[in-house]
Amino acid sequence: MSSRKVRLQVAQPHGTLQPKATLLPVSVPSDVEVAPEDLLQVGELAKAVGKTVRAIHLYEDMGLIHAHERSEKGRYRLFAPDMLQRVRWISKLQSLGLSLSQIQELVREHEDADSARLSATKLRQVYVDKLSETREKIRELRALESELQASLLYLHTCDSACEPALPVNSCTVCERHPEAPEAPALVAGLHLS
Repeated sequence: MSSRKVRLQVAQPHGTLQPKATLLPVSVPSDVEVAPEDLLQVGELAKAVGKTVRAIHLYEDMGLIHAHERSEKGRYRLFAPDMLQRVRWISKLQSLGLSLSQIQELVREHEDADSARLSATKLRQVYVDKLSETREKIRELRALESELQASLLYLHTCDSACEPALPVNSCTVCERHPEAPEAPALVAGLHLS
């Protein structure tokens, strides 16, 4: 399913139509036929992707997803199965740290791009930046992992070699850690000298 923007026209005196400046997203049925039994109600879509119905409504209000059609009585918006992939894509981008407004801008730029190549170039740059940020975060997490391992090793010695009667203030000058004369930062930060 695709989306396009249409200019609203306002009736003027004498029956002439003048374009209004506001552009609104309009859902356009895709060329692909979707069997009625494959369409999803908002609750089904939300459940399938682990989101709330409120989140799905927000995505729709922001133009990130579009209903394929309404139920026969018009009570329910029905979503094509490809919206499952779109909502999962939105979730992944949020996990990468993009806000919904940034995702909305990505969608808007894609829809307004003059060519597929231009759209891909813009998306590629976003992903290059996010890959760099992700790799930096992984480095930070690995350093924290090492710090946690060193702290647990240090604290294991406290469990096995420390005398129960020693006061807490003796931890800063403890001699029971010959392999690590200084406590790791995650342990030392708790104790004041």
